[in-house]
Amino acid sequence: MKLALIGGAGVRAVFFTKSLTMLAQEIGITKFVMYDINREKLEIIGKLCKHVVAESGIPMELEFSDDIEYALTDADYVITTIRVGNDRSRVIDEQIALKYGVIGQETTGPGGFSMAIRTIPVLLDYCEKIKRLAPNAWVFNFTNPSGLVTQAMHTAGYDRVIGICDTPSSTKIRIAEAINANPDELYVEFVGLNHLSWITSVVQDGEELLQDLVSDKAFIAKVGEFKMFDPDLIDTLKLLPNEYLYYYYNREQAVENIMKSGDTRAKFVEANNAEMLRVLGEMDIDADPEAALQTYLRFMHKRESSYMAIETSKGPIEQPAENEKLEMPNTLGYAGVMLDFARAMNQGIEKHIVLNIPAGDYVEGFEKNDVLEITCRMTAEGAVPVTPKKLPEHAYQLMKNVKLFERYTVEAVLNKSKDSAIKALMVHPLVNSYSMAKSLVNDYLEAYADILGEWE
Repeated sequence: MKLALIGGAGVRAVFFTKSLTMLAQEIGITKFVMYDINREKLEIIGKLCKHVVAESGIPMELEFSDDIEYALTDADYVITTIRVGNDRSRVIDEQIALKYGVIGQETTGPGGFSMAIRTIPVLLDYCEKIKRLAPNAWVFNFTNPSGLVTQAMHTAGYDRVIGICDTPSSTKIRIAEAINANPDELYVEFVGLNHLSWITSVVQDGEELLQDLVSDKAFIAKVGEFKMFDPDLIDTLKLLPNEYLYYYYNREQAVENIMKSGDTRAKFVEANNAEMLRVLGEMDIDADPEAALQTYLRFMHKRESSYMAIETSKGPIEQPAENEKLEMPNTLGYAGVMLDFARAMNQGIEKHIVLNIPAGDYVEGFEKNDVLEITCRMTAEGAVPVTPKKLPEHAYQLMKNVKLFERYTVEAVLNKSKDSAIKALMVHPLVNSYSMAKSLVNDYLEAYADILGEWE
C-alpha cells in the first residue's frame, strides 16, 4: 500500500517517519511518498527521513517529490500537514491578535481563524486532486486548526477525511504514567472539539477514577497537560481539561505573560526552524546522516521545550549537554492515530481512538455533520463514536459557542464573505466583540491579500 504525506518538508516529518517504520510492515505500507512545494527544504528533511528508514531495516520504499500528481496517484492513505504562508504567517497572526490584547495562538481564536481561512481553500484543492487520483484513499488531516479545517472538508462534501491530533493519546499515556497503569488497559474518554475537549471518564479494571483524580493535587502536578492549571479549577470543573483550554480559563494571564516576555512562541519557532535548516543545509547529510540527525534532534528539543513556555511563564527548560547523544522519540505521536486507524481497518483489531469526525448525533444540540473530537471504537467497518458522558453546562456552552464560530468561519471561506468572518470572531469567546472582530478581520484580509484575494 502507498502512503502520501502532503507537507513532507515540515520539520516534524522526521518524527512521523520514525513512527511509520514501527508499524508500516504490520499494516502493509510498502511505499511512502513525501510531497512538498519547497524542493530545497524537502531535500534536507527527506534525506533525514531516508536515514531513519534505512536504520529501521524495513523494506519500505521512500521517495520525496514536488509533483503532486505523482505523489497522490493510487495512494491508499494521504496525510495533510501544511502551513500556508510558512512560519512567517504564524508570527503575523500572533502580532495582529496581540495588537488588540487577544491570544493569537495558531489553533485558538483569531490566530486559528487566520490560519484556517488561508488553509481551507488549499486543502479543498488537494481534496479534489485526491478524489481524482486516489478516490478510495482515506485522508488524515493534521493541518491546524485540525478540527476546523476538517469541518470545512466535510462541509464541502469530502467524507473520507479524518482529523487527527496527538494531544489526546499523549495525555492518556501521561495519565497512565502518573497512576502507574498500563495505557492499553486504561479507558480514557474525550469529548469536545479539537484543542477544546475534556476527559469525562477514566476507567481502570472497571473502576471509574475521574472524580478522585480531579481532586488529587499530587496527580495534577505529575501530568504536564494539567499542571499548568490551578488545581482548584480542575476540582471545580469535575473534568480533566485539554491543555489548550488554558487559553480560555487563563486568558488574561496568558496575554500578560506574552506581553511581559516581549516575545511570542511563533517568533522563536520561526528563528529556530530557519537556523536548523541553514545548519543542515551546510552539512553533507549523505556522507554523515547520523551527525545531521543529531543536529536535527537538538533543534527539535529546543522547539518542543518552548511549547507553552511563554504563555504559562514556566521558564526555560534545561538543554542536553553538547556531547550527549539524543534518541529519536519512541512514541507514535500523530502518526499513531493514523496507523491505529489503518491497523483496525485492515486487521479488524478493536481499539479506542480519539478522532475528529462528524459525530454531532452523539452529543445533544449539535448537527449531524458537526465535526467533534470524540473517543471512537475502531472496528474493521470503521470508526464508531462512543456516546460520551454528558458534559456539565459550563463546558457544553463553551463547546457550542466555539462550534458556532467554526460554522461561521467555514461559511466565510466558502463564500469569501467578510460579514460571515466578522460574525465568526464576534461569537468566539476570546473575542466576543463586534468592533474588535471587524478590526481583526480587516487586518488579516489586508495582511494576506495576496493569498486570499478579494472578500465581499
